[in-house]
Amino acid sequence: MPHIFIIFSKKLDKYYVGACIDLQRRLYEHNIGHSKFTSLGLPWIYKYSESFATLPLAKKRELEIKKKKSRIYIEKMIGSSIG
Repeated sequence: MPHIFIIFSKKLDKYYVGACIDLQRRLYEHNIGHSKFTSLGLPWIYKYSESFATLPLAKKRELEIKKKKSRIYIEKMIGSSIG
């Protein structure tokens, strides 16, 4: 099932937003340094995800989040998912 996900690096104090089909595999790849950017911030902590019917819908949502360029927006998303 397609997802968007948000992970966080304490080392970089940054969030990373991505889209994928296999969430568990993609999180694993980020934590073994598979991606050049995310290899700099190990370990990455899972913070949030949303599921979608198709990968194009997930990628559209990923771009919506990235276009906001807002840490505050991301933290509100994460905060509203708790509980």
